[in-house]
Amino acid sequence: MGQLVNGIWHDDGYDTSKTGGAFVRSTATFRNWITPDGSAGPSGEGGFTAQSARYHLYVSLACPWAHRTLIFRALKGLTDHIGVSVVHPDAAEDGWTFGTDYPAATGDQLYGMPFARDIYLRADPQISGRVTVPILWDSERETIVSNESSEIIRMFNSAFDGLTGNTDDYWPEPLHDDIETVNSRIYDTLNNGVYRAGFATTQNAYDAAIGPLFDTLDWLEAHLAEIRYLLGNRMTEADWRLFTTLIRFDPVYHVHFKWSRARIVDYPNLWAYTRALYQWPGVRETVNFDHIIRHYYFSHANVNPNRIVPVTPVLNYDAAHGRGSTQ
Repeated sequence: MGQLVNGIWHDDGYDTSKTGGAFVRSTATFRNWITPDGSAGPSGEGGFTAQSARYHLYVSLACPWAHRTLIFRALKGLTDHIGVSVVHPDAAEDGWTFGTDYPAATGDQLYGMPFARDIYLRADPQISGRVTVPILWDSERETIVSNESSEIIRMFNSAFDGLTGNTDDYWPEPLHDDIETVNSRIYDTLNNGVYRAGFATTQNAYDAAIGPLFDTLDWLEAHLAEIRYLLGNRMTEADWRLFTTLIRFDPVYHVHFKWSRARIVDYPNLWAYTRALYQWPGVRETVNFDHIIRHYYFSHANVNPNRIVPVTPVLNYDAAHGRGSTQ
């Protein structure tokens, strides 16, 4: 939310004036990879060896992209090896801050900086572009490894296996093509589609996003009637990439982003699936509804100018999750 231009912060307010009212997501700036031996990954440069206590994760508990990385940190047994700093849920003119006057907001655990933009400037004083989370930081080289969540979760999936002994694989080679196909549809229509609908400033832009969004939800509901997870009986990264959007759907997106046709609880199979993932060991601890609700309703002044945080539905994510259950 905002931009650094020659070291100066500028609030962009999710400007859609040049895109016909449509929201367009910016691309990640840092695309290096942690690898077991420090060799270069698919992009960026080498020198980022998987080591305990070397790397640090900066996240927002409200952000679905950052949430992915927290889930993989938990699933892959990395909580004792990769530290975490949590930003304040309110992001206004100064973007993400390290204020600590809110429960679970930790401040900057490494440097005591006031703003997330300071981490970017520490990595590159000449940087410009949007300041986003997650940020995967290398405390040895004092630079950002990556701010691309989809690549951070793949690093966490395998780079530290030799250190942790956890060889659970959510990116199995035989399923690469299938996972990418599912990821692509879910990203375009759901993960990013919610923002395209929510930040639209014209009826045409909203209509263009909302149709494909519910088409995909209808497809997922039918798909999950037949199988346990998106790719069959084996859980993959595709499930977790979907989950961080589904868990925000009813408390936030349904109202705030005008996904008003239906809720996840109106889809029996999707609702059961969401509860099953929430109840997966280590996952519920990564979900903070307080930060999620506060951030979206308070921080998006262009969507909710009076910053009224509404009363949201009370949903039982701990209920039994058998298919067809509406508990």
